[in-house]
Amino acid sequence: MKIAVIGAGAMGCLYGGKLSAIESNQVYLLDVWKEHVDTINEKGLWMEEKGERLHYPRVKASLDPKEVGPVDLAIVFVKSTMTEKAVMESRALFGPATWILTLQNGLGNIEKIGEIAGLEHVLGGTTAHGAYMKGPGEICHAGFGKTIIGEINGEETPRIRELHELLGNADLETEISRNILGLIWDKLIVNVGINPLTAITSLTNGELLQHPELLKIMERAVAEAVSVAEAKGIRLSYDDPFAHVKQVCHGTSANKSSMLQDILNHRKTEIDRINGAVWLEGDSSKVETPVNQVLTELVRYLEKRKAPPVQEA
Repeated sequence: MKIAVIGAGAMGCLYGGKLSAIESNQVYLLDVWKEHVDTINEKGLWMEEKGERLHYPRVKASLDPKEVGPVDLAIVFVKSTMTEKAVMESRALFGPATWILTLQNGLGNIEKIGEIAGLEHVLGGTTAHGAYMKGPGEICHAGFGKTIIGEINGEETPRIRELHELLGNADLETEISRNILGLIWDKLIVNVGINPLTAITSLTNGELLQHPELLKIMERAVAEAVSVAEAKGIRLSYDDPFAHVKQVCHGTSANKSSMLQDILNHRKTEIDRINGAVWLEGDSSKVETPVNQVLTELVRYLEKRKAPPVQEA
């Protein structure tokens, strides 16, 4: 299968690397970071995983989707704030039979991809894996979990079964869901609880569990998100979403959340598509979300801070 990953950050590299280990696959990582692209093409992709250093020499990288051309499967892994721009610039990848899978965080990605490429091409999903960049051409696989995929309309189609098999063969444990919109909200609620608190405190996911005062804030933020989901008629998967968020913290204990990585690297975060989305959807549904509002504003403040000047010796 010919596969393109749109966005070769840590998570895009994780999936691209694993899929490239299947000899029948051709995998291309698309990104705007030239040094990263050049390093992958020259040396392959390196992944630290459970104390091992794994090498994926077959994966290729490119700055230009036109060099790759139409693919069988495109996986979108750019930050949700960049979805529209990235998908527009990647239209050369999309043929009449291309599947487009989004495993992104936040709300609205399915709709934005569908507006550009046609909703009939789009598949939704979530991932519980965690990873972070170590440098050009190298990542750390720091959190492990399931990938859950599904058709937007809830049908179990031949293509979703084929994609399930493909990911499973790539050592990515995968399940099919008939409630993918509910699962996207499940993942949103996990990110609502974990991401802003790690960004604000600089703690790893697991370290949050060691601080009762932070867990109280997490519980309130999660409860607000659950209330908004219920008001919108979203069917969630967990009877106790807060317990699930804590379980994810434990399962990805060594991981630095993507939002923390963005703050540490002085990049724009996805806060407006996560806690900010809960705040916005809460307003439209007449549900109060004061904790999510405060977390959103605090992360927005952190985004504005500049890197400290380098001190000369």
